[in-house]
Amino acid sequence: MDLKITTLAERPELADPLWHMAEDWPEFILHDPVGWSLIGRIVADLPEYVLVATDQDGKVVSRGFSVPLALRARGGELPDGGWDQALLWAFSDLRHGKETDTVSAIEITVDESVRGKGVSGRMLTAMRENARARGFTEVVAPVRPNAKHLEPAALIDEYAYRTREDGLPHDPWLRVHVRAGGVIEKVAHASMTVSGSTAQWREWTGLPFDAEGEVEVPGALVPVHCELARGYAVYVEPNVWVRHVL
Repeated sequence: MDLKITTLAERPELADPLWHMAEDWPEFILHDPVGWSLIGRIVADLPEYVLVATDQDGKVVSRGFSVPLALRARGGELPDGGWDQALLWAFSDLRHGKETDTVSAIEITVDESVRGKGVSGRMLTAMRENARARGFTEVVAPVRPNAKHLEPAALIDEYAYRTREDGLPHDPWLRVHVRAGGVIEKVAHASMTVSGSTAQWREWTGLPFDAEGEVEVPGALVPVHCELARGYAVYVEPNVWVRHVL
């Protein structure tokens, strides 16, 4: 497939179109307060870390967000807070003018019209190359395993390290990362947290949320915990940290 992949800094006119792809993120994911507050700031404040892919007709078919952060200055340990923590650290470092030493992947989204054509792998390669070109020697990624939602009851500590007969990860998105040279390092057990009233969860999911305990929600990697008597439910999503040495 013919793709043109550039940074948003090089093509600022794509700042609006990159949000209008046909995508399938579950509604509840959009209500993570950290992501809701900061994802747009990557486009505004860090366009050189935003990748945009267009097809032969100039249509945006993929976007890739990453952020620089001072990981080694914090000891180099990848945080249990995963995706949320990477965003919080990156924008704290930006605000305080800290010298950054690592790039964290945040998101690669592919338009539904070009799924299954290897676009995600090409975007990951471009993200690695962009980080290398900016003088970084490492990219880390709090990966959201894209088939885990089919097994919400499976323990992430087992799922993350499950492999096929060829030794590659069972999960397709983890497999793309490992093929690109990444190494699975650890599980981020509390990578993203979405909390809301039971009324909000009914709105987001179309499910009744009328019983105490675990609720399996389409698109969720693990069950949502419902406290019916107290009127709220909480989703704590695990991700898998992958480290790419460039």
